[in-house]
Amino acid sequence: MVRDIERLPKRQRQQKLAAIIEENPFVTDQELTRKLKVSIQTIRLDRMELGIPELRERLKLMAELSYDQVKSLPLHEVIGDIVDLQLDRSGISIFEIREEHVFSRTHIARGHHLFAQANSLAVAVINDEIALTASADIRFLRSVKLGEKCIAKAYVRSISGERSKAKVEVFSYVGEEMVFQGNFVIYRSAGTVISSEGGELHENRH
Repeated sequence: MVRDIERLPKRQRQQKLAAIIEENPFVTDQELTRKLKVSIQTIRLDRMELGIPELRERLKLMAELSYDQVKSLPLHEVIGDIVDLQLDRSGISIFEIREEHVFSRTHIARGHHLFAQANSLAVAVINDEIALTASADIRFLRSVKLGEKCIAKAYVRSISGERSKAKVEVFSYVGEEMVFQGNFVIYRSAGTVISSEGGELHENRH
């Protein structure tokens, strides 16, 4: 157990806790104990006094506040929980690594689960009823272990001269460490053109 040593005065500690969560709403209580060098009980009490809900409730609130409806596939087919979605712009999902996702001997996540999270988010962020992965260039940067939460962030880019395709970059993190990177080319049936900033310019009409 982390002992409450070398800690800041309560008011300063709570200000720092609030600032950390505002910067990274995905931070867990366990990560906060390491950052602030206090016990998890202290973190929970501080959150309660500040009116800051636990991680699960924060994610639920984020999803309710900023959530476009997925058009390209049924929501239950998305790997991970989407907590932010702006169609044709960006999206965020969180995926907790559980027993069924890891090798039994090493407790390391099977790579295809990380790929599936990133790939399904890349498809889900497309504002089209039909969106399919045409190609993917991926890199696994470090192993992800049982119990860790993988946060994937997708950004829609343009492909010059390719109106029927969109490039989606996905970066996955555990805490502040990047663990996966993928560049996906997504086929889109409507041929919507995306600007370099991720905004819709115009759509082909037949």
